[in-house]
Amino acid sequence: MAGEILIVDDERDIRSLISMTLEDEGYQSKTAANADEARNILLSRPPVLAILDIWMRDSDMDGLQLLEWTKGVYPDLPVLMISGHGTIETAVQAIRQGAYDFIEKPFKENRLVLMVERALEAARLTQENAELRTRISEDMAPELIGNSQAMRVTRQAISKIAPTASRVIINGPGGSGKELAARVIHDQSQRRDGRFVVANCARLAPERVDAELFGSESMQASRRIVGLFEQAHEGTLYFDEICDLPLETQGKIVRAVTEQRFRRVGGNAEVVVDVRVISASSRDLVTEIQAGRLREDLYYRLGVVSLNVAPVSERREDIPLMAKHFVKKIADRLGVAPIKLSDEVLAAMQGYEWPGNVRQIHNTIESMLILAPPDRREPVGLSLLPADIQNIPRGSSRSGLDEMFSLPLRNAREDFERVYLATQLRRFDGNISRMANFVGMERSALHRKLKALNIDNMEAAEHAVVAHTIDSEKGATS
Repeated sequence: MAGEILIVDDERDIRSLISMTLEDEGYQSKTAANADEARNILLSRPPVLAILDIWMRDSDMDGLQLLEWTKGVYPDLPVLMISGHGTIETAVQAIRQGAYDFIEKPFKENRLVLMVERALEAARLTQENAELRTRISEDMAPELIGNSQAMRVTRQAISKIAPTASRVIINGPGGSGKELAARVIHDQSQRRDGRFVVANCARLAPERVDAELFGSESMQASRRIVGLFEQAHEGTLYFDEICDLPLETQGKIVRAVTEQRFRRVGGNAEVVVDVRVISASSRDLVTEIQAGRLREDLYYRLGVVSLNVAPVSERREDIPLMAKHFVKKIADRLGVAPIKLSDEVLAAMQGYEWPGNVRQIHNTIESMLILAPPDRREPVGLSLLPADIQNIPRGSSRSGLDEMFSLPLRNAREDFERVYLATQLRRFDGNISRMANFVGMERSALHRKLKALNIDNMEAAEHAVVAHTIDSEKGATS
């Protein structure tokens, strides 16, 4: 199993007996003869369980005092107390101070092993419950939504990256799903049972950033703060917007990442951890290095593997899937009935640029769920969407009609078809088969029509829609 069990007893024979018994059962162990040795071991790296003798010779603390100190440093660490001079009062006091259980000497080996198994299982269940509550509260399942080419490439890259121990840098615009991609990497890795810890670099207070990352300790007050690196031990530490960290802290991270060891603020002992680091940024990292905001050595240590997350504008065909996914997810969270999204709403959403990316889609769906009428049997219309997403320029509707009515039927029909088909081509991200199915045309006939209207590629479609919007706005102001 991962981690070690610390055995603290002033009798060498007892330490050896317990150590050999546990190692026969597949556990790893470390031993200490007194409280001073035990504290040094505890501060260097937390064990998975501690076994403390109550009465210890040549020690500045007895077992109960060491228990109190240990719980002040590691509140969740399971502790078993042992003693050859135990009383009911001593056992009760130990359990009140946080010990899992109390065992009298001499003890049978199978009873010791049973108590160790129970203590570790109780600690594991406590941690799993805490992590489950955290995941539910974060409302973010590790799932990438979409079947576009860009999303398929991302999933394929993650399937290769996740099983390795390599450090990863994820790049992509704000709100595109970089943290979600990092969570999927963690969830598909061998560290999935460990914690996924987020360091939001922009929100770390400059005067406290080192303590928050590496922790701090005060021997006089027997007080210790667990930093994010230690919290992510045997798991994944995710740096969101890595360029926002102070340069001095970036230098300390270089050593912590490469050597997997560091000192807490105010501490002397080196802490050893096993952490996979995934970093993310919405900026161009080469530009940040040239501007002096990102250390080059940190970039090369963090960026063993690079992963790009495409903006929503480059994976428009995923928008209906994302929208429907968020409808169900957010409706469950808000405790409201879900809504049905009409084809015109989905078309408008696919035609919008989404500068805020996935996060903006999430917020838009949440707003629609809140503002939708109580009767949700019929699909909702465009009126629930913000005006800019409806893709209707302000004041352009009447002028556009006036201009169309001033044209001969053939010209008006041609203008309408050009804008309509250009918009649909953008909506389906150039996928002619899906577009033909939606507009109700044979694929070959649609190809001929697009060629005749000079919009047989995405660049021409973008130009046609932009030109129509500009002409409409000019008409509205004239």
